[in-house]
Amino acid sequence: MPDSAAKVAIGGVSTTDFAQNKGILVKCSFSNSNLRVHIAKVTNVSSHGFWLLLEAEELFLPFVEFPWFRDAAIGKLLNVELPSPGHLYWPDLDVDLAVESIRHPDRFPLISRVGV
Repeated sequence: MPDSAAKVAIGGVSTTDFAQNKGILVKCSFSNSNLRVHIAKVTNVSSHGFWLLLEAEELFLPFVEFPWFRDAAIGKLLNVELPSPGHLYWPDLDVDLAVESIRHPDRFPLISRVGV
């Protein structure tokens, strides 16, 4: 990125990070001259699950409730997209999730039987 280029920092993520492909997806939408930025980024992984930064909110996805991520390679786990507000997609794993299913798993009673 040239020194003269404008740099933007959104939720601690700079356009430099985005340009260097650090597992960050930034999606912008315009409405009535307002800029809305959508960010989805895996911030930490442990043996129990992983944390996902979604705009200004950080969500935890435990492997017990989301078992299809348990044995995924880190690179595949980091490759998360936010195709639309409220919808997450991991293309390397072919996993789609509604954000509401992470926030309120009790409202989504179907549990995966992967690895059981």
